[in-house]
Amino acid sequence: MSRSTSSTDIFQAIADPTRRAILDRLQHGEQPVMQLAEPFAMSLPAISQHLQILSAAGLVIQHRSGRQRIYRLNPASLKPVSDWVSQYEQFWAAKLDALEEYLEEQP
Repeated sequence: MSRSTSSTDIFQAIADPTRRAILDRLQHGEQPVMQLAEPFAMSLPAISQHLQILSAAGLVIQHRSGRQRIYRLNPASLKPVSDWVSQYEQFWAAKLDALEEYLEEQP
């Protein structure tokens, strides 16, 4: 299964550890930019750039509440990643089953 060009942006977006950490934080619900930026040792503009990349890839959705931008996770957009990883899950499950059979045959 090959990745489509539209899903390539998703893979590039999640390749960065800071962006993955932001997605992890958003699993717990919507958060404003300031709250998302708290644990990171980087400037607010740097966090905003990461959020723009995640937003462009469709991984997060933003809305305004007063002067704040609130972000939330868009889990449906992770489906291409799940589909791609599932290929390897099936591959490794078969390999581990074969290893188990081999080890059971050994004295």
